[in-house]
Amino acid sequence: MDFKQFAENRYTTKKYDATRKISNSDIQDLKDILKLSPSSINSQPWLFTFVSNEQIKDDLAEASYFNASKIKDASHLVVFSVMDNLLEFERRVEENLNEGSVRFYKQFVKPQPHEKTINWLIHQVYITLGFFLAACAAMEIDSTPMEGIEPEKYKEILKLKDHKVLFSVAIGYRHKEDSTQPNLIGKFRLPSETVIQSID
Repeated sequence: MDFKQFAENRYTTKKYDATRKISNSDIQDLKDILKLSPSSINSQPWLFTFVSNEQIKDDLAEASYFNASKIKDASHLVVFSVMDNLLEFERRVEENLNEGSVRFYKQFVKPQPHEKTINWLIHQVYITLGFFLAACAAMEIDSTPMEGIEPEKYKEILKLKDHKVLFSVAIGYRHKEDSTQPNLIGKFRLPSETVIQSID
């Protein structure tokens, strides 16, 4: 199957098969793939938390509004967070990035207001979401990206420091009774000419 076919088969899963778990080797591959995610100046201002512990998953599900059942039945929940302690982030930049990246950060990013800098960091984490969903599709793992969560409760449950929770992604395998599967109802997308331009 080529990548286009994986993309056509991918959808935001609404119901998971709770009896099926993702293998440890596939989870390790997903962790490695996330580590390889691209970011501006290689800034990598993120933290990815993989949760398979059933009690923690249940606690997070209760802080996820209408997404609770997806989280409880999915194999894993992956929580995406951004570093919001700028002093710690700047220390990491200076210790790990090349001279050009450090210079860019100091000249063009650091002088901006705090909120604007944090927003720039948040954008980097959102880049990883598309990267991750594509990887899951290529590995035939189903996924559900969710912003409908309570970030502060997530942070408390996960005992996170220096990071702000942005969103989470349930991963696992679709239940055969999930009525929203593309092979059952098709897949709606706007026409190509509406969303894609070519300038030759």
